[in-house]
Amino acid sequence: MIGSAADRKDLVAGARAMMPWLVGVTPFGLVIGISAAQASIPTLAGWLTGPLIYAGSAQVATIQMLDTGAAPFAVIMTVLVINLRLILYSAAMATHWRGTPLWWRLLAGYLLIDPSFAVGIERYGRTGDRRGAHAHYLGGALVLWATWLMAIAIGATVAASVPNWLHLELLIPLYLVGEIVPKLRKADTRIAALAAGGVALACLSVPMHLGIAIGIVSGIAASLALSRPARPAAPHSQSPSNAFPGTPLEEARR
Repeated sequence: MIGSAADRKDLVAGARAMMPWLVGVTPFGLVIGISAAQASIPTLAGWLTGPLIYAGSAQVATIQMLDTGAAPFAVIMTVLVINLRLILYSAAMATHWRGTPLWWRLLAGYLLIDPSFAVGIERYGRTGDRRGAHAHYLGGALVLWATWLMAIAIGATVAASVPNWLHLELLIPLYLVGEIVPKLRKADTRIAALAAGGVALACLSVPMHLGIAIGIVSGIAASLALSRPARPAAPHSQSPSNAFPGTPLEEARR
């Protein structure tokens, strides 16, 4: 699908469009690598969360839950719930990827994550040939994927030389808080976030560490309930006298 000079130009343009995202993504990957190496799991297993899960927040949850001895079922359920948003991303991309070869859809779907979606959907929204948009998406997504895996590997490699007193693992929740806070401008979003956090805290003692998954589901449910459009009020039945004010009968009642 990508072979002409124009396609290669779009490929480079997509990679260039991804650069601003790498400023925030790279430190996040480094800290995940350090956390994986310092957790009580094999370092290789922690690094493999990159290519196998390829979603920062889900990788953090996986490493932390495995470190605390959570059951595999709980880890899988939590990762699936955290990554539910990718279904929405896939639905938005489906119209642009319709008619493409199966290998392209598998590759593009695997690379689909928040930054690649943002870079890709912006290009697909412009006028122009779809082939060029595919190349643009792939250029950005591949650069993101390679940078992410490299950052995790570097973090895992240098973890032994990082003093524990730095507590770099605290950067992960700080990063996630930084991602969430700008989205709390709407009241509905604030309520959904409070519902998710409150339920997760209340379910800390739930077996198999399922409290996180339950909290996420609660937040999604609250968001859906708040975003449901209100039903229009049913029209009040009117008697003939109310329907036609000013009639002799109505005037007599006044």
